[in-house]
Amino acid sequence: MSDVHVKGLAELQKFLDQLPAKMEKNVVRGSLRAGMKEILPVAKQNCSKVSGLLADGLKLSTSSRGGKVTASIKAKGKHGFIAPWVEYGTKAHNIAAKKNGFLSFGGIFAKSVDHPGAKPHPFLRPALDQQAQSAVIAAAEYMKNRLATKEGLDTSDIEIGVDE
Repeated sequence: MSDVHVKGLAELQKFLDQLPAKMEKNVVRGSLRAGMKEILPVAKQNCSKVSGLLADGLKLSTSSRGGKVTASIKAKGKHGFIAPWVEYGTKAHNIAAKKNGFLSFGGIFAKSVDHPGAKPHPFLRPALDQQAQSAVIAAAEYMKNRLATKEGLDTSDIEIGVDE
């Protein structure tokens, strides 16, 4: 991933430093959400479209703990648990039935099977790599607009754009 340089972020940080901690946290949380909204549709598009349930289960979340604000894309829903297997693949492994049980595959019953593994099909990391610059710009624009409208600060002289 290449470095992303955006002009205007230092000026926004000066405005944030003037706010009470709770307001600053809310502004940062909203800006992180705005940035992740740029990445989420690309991640959904990159997902394997076998059933579409994994892509439908990708959700955006933010949290704030111990003074640290984070935003993430989480895999939820019926197929959410397979997201790491799709992203990173799996090694060859054995699948065994529960005690006194059988596995069924197309009418064939077995006590265990040797799974050959699965190749990785990354969808999250490529989305982040592809959308990093637009995500940072979206986050900065959100922050600039929020500080101007809700907090009443004059941010008109701050330009958000890419450093050349």
